[in-house]
Amino acid sequence: MFQRFHAMKEQREGGFTLIELLVVILIIAILAAIAIPVFLRQREKGWRSQMESALKNAATAQESYLTANTAYAAAVSDLSNEGLKTAPDVSMAIFANSGTHYCMRATHSSLTSVTYYYSSNSGRPVTSSTC
Repeated sequence: MFQRFHAMKEQREGGFTLIELLVVILIIAILAAIAIPVFLRQREKGWRSQMESALKNAATAQESYLTANTAYAAAVSDLSNEGLKTAPDVSMAIFANSGTHYCMRATHSSLTSVTYYYSSNSGRPVTSSTC
């Protein structure tokens, strides 16, 4: 019986100790703590890009609308005939419209703290109202 015990002890079955497993779990937790915030920022950047793209597309549709009509469109629904298709999560509004320029606003349902504005005077989406 002791010979069998010594033979098993010399044979040493392979396996991981508790400390080794805890170290691996700790390393995975540290990597997850680094990766999760980076992933969330990438999603936020995607939402921002979605709003910017919607505003640029709406500006193109607005200019196209003006070529066929005598004034700028007063509502986003008027621009759908010009081919404007916005993302379902982006809500847009034309909130300033004069005879010489227009302003539009875009918000995202998942990113309520940021609003993008587009003014025909500046010609690019910005986060502060320039109208």
